[in-house]
Amino acid sequence: MASSLLPVIAGILVSGLAVQLLAHRLRIPSVVFYLLIGVVLGPEVLGIVTLETFGDGLETIVGISVAIIVFEGAFALRLERVRKASRTSIRLVTISAVVMFAGTAGAVRLLLGTEWEIALLIGALLVATGPTVITPILEVVRVRDHVATALETEGIVNDVTAAIVAVVIFETLLLDDLGIPATVFSFLERFGVGVAAGVLAAASIYAVLDSNLVPERDVQASQFLVLAAAVGAFAAAEVVAAEAGVAAAATSGVILGNLDLNNREEIEQFGKNATLIVLSFVFISLAALIDIGAILGIGVGVVVLVGVIMLVLRPLGAIIATLGIEQFTWPERLFIAGVGPRGIIPASVATLFAIELELAGNIEAGQILVGTVFAVIFATVAIEAGLARQIGQALGVSPMRTIIIGGGRVGRALATRLENRGEYVVVVEDADERIEQARSAGFTVHEGDGSEAETLRRAGIGETKRLIAATRDDDINLLACQLAITKFDVGSVYARVNEPQNVDAFESIGAIAIDSPTATAVAIDDEIERPAITHWMNELGDDHDVQEVAVTSERFAGKSIEELNSEIPDGCFVAVVSHDDKNEVPSADRIVEYGDHLTFIGDASAVRQAMNRFHPHD
Repeated sequence: MASSLLPVIAGILVSGLAVQLLAHRLRIPSVVFYLLIGVVLGPEVLGIVTLETFGDGLETIVGISVAIIVFEGAFALRLERVRKASRTSIRLVTISAVVMFAGTAGAVRLLLGTEWEIALLIGALLVATGPTVITPILEVVRVRDHVATALETEGIVNDVTAAIVAVVIFETLLLDDLGIPATVFSFLERFGVGVAAGVLAAASIYAVLDSNLVPERDVQASQFLVLAAAVGAFAAAEVVAAEAGVAAAATSGVILGNLDLNNREEIEQFGKNATLIVLSFVFISLAALIDIGAILGIGVGVVVLVGVIMLVLRPLGAIIATLGIEQFTWPERLFIAGVGPRGIIPASVATLFAIELELAGNIEAGQILVGTVFAVIFATVAIEAGLARQIGQALGVSPMRTIIIGGGRVGRALATRLENRGEYVVVVEDADERIEQARSAGFTVHEGDGSEAETLRRAGIGETKRLIAATRDDDINLLACQLAITKFDVGSVYARVNEPQNVDAFESIGAIAIDSPTATAVAIDDEIERPAITHWMNELGDDHDVQEVAVTSERFAGKSIEELNSEIPDGCFVAVVSHDDKNEVPSADRIVEYGDHLTFIGDASAVRQAMNRFHPHD
């Protein structure tokens, strides 16, 4: 048995890790490839992986893998980030989840003609999205922090509740028919066991990490101890109650992830690496168990069901979750509505339930259960995950980043001004006090040394349109600018220069240098000579703006300012025209050429409309 199982496991792991590279290159979420490989390796094609391949160990393998995946997602979920999208997150895991549960169950009952117990079971399972499918999407589609947090929180919490609700429905309604009160009590019992086990595991591991038993810089010990919290919490809870382990893993992850731990970055990276391995293994293994015949046997009703879930229930839930919250733009709401693929929890739990139903002689119910769940997984992963980047690009939810090195007073003040104008700002800082201050102000903060290439890479410099070095140390600022220009080819690099004699060093590498004494002198002079316009410029935000944009629309090239007045929205005007680094206040007969830069001043909405018209690809 061991000799025959070894090449299968090795093949799954190698193929899973190989497609990680392919997915990264093609910028397609890796779960799409996992699904395809699983189908190819499964009984429908090559027959290498079947239900008998892992024997009775399948449940244990899947359970531990899910615990690691859920724990890693929960560990990365910082409460500061959750607060930024708290109302939306709460609605996604409550009202929207109930809408999906009830709507799916009703649709299954109506379209497939199943018993209510099976319909409710399928409805519960298909509430779960989960970090297994959301995390790969967010690695491909960079969205604003509040959107990512809402999706991540939904995935983690709904994974937990969906798994527990499904088990409770299966045991108390489908198998034993104990009624609603017993079902509710069983859910609360399992959830409570999971939370208690998670708290106990997190407290135990933290006590060990905080003691003298583990040296402060013993990275490896810290990594394995934190991983032990995931596996230990899961195992302890599962011994008491089935599926309580998922809640335990999530609870321990959230607690440890929000404590002050040594070697946090190394622990997070270790968790991500472990998740990549188990995710590829478990997703491919479960995808190999997809029964195409069972799906086809359900008939056209399952196709309509998929459409109802993707086109009606998911959008309805997203609108409910974001309704009245100005933080979310309509493109972001539509992105949440269009991206809700199902992952490991529905696949694993449905497979195990189908086996139990078939052993109990209810073969038809088992086939409907697994066929319906896998049909939805297959469709949502292929369409919503596979096309996530295209959906994000079409909706314009992936803003180019501005990275600010330094979360001190200058960095935070600049971040505030940029975010007030709709920029997506990431602050890079390594001092604990300034990190806390920047996060408390609501900024996205990446912990690390901004003068190190790896820190910049993790902060997303590959998708950055500008970098601003704003620390009090000119050496750090110079090195950060040099890396951005020479290693990462960032087009626009700016630097705060604390000592005027260092300006030449910055300008020699192509950075735009702003020395502090000169900037202060100019600000004071502006207050003396032109206070009205200075105050207006200092208050740029929601109601007024100044923006410069290149003319990239051919239909405006060759026309005079006077001819273009009808194309410029009311509430703004062209203040400056720039060509070949020469700036001028335009006259009415000034001809605008393709590539000229226009500076618009006026109401924020009018300025934005003008930018979109004259530079439609921005």
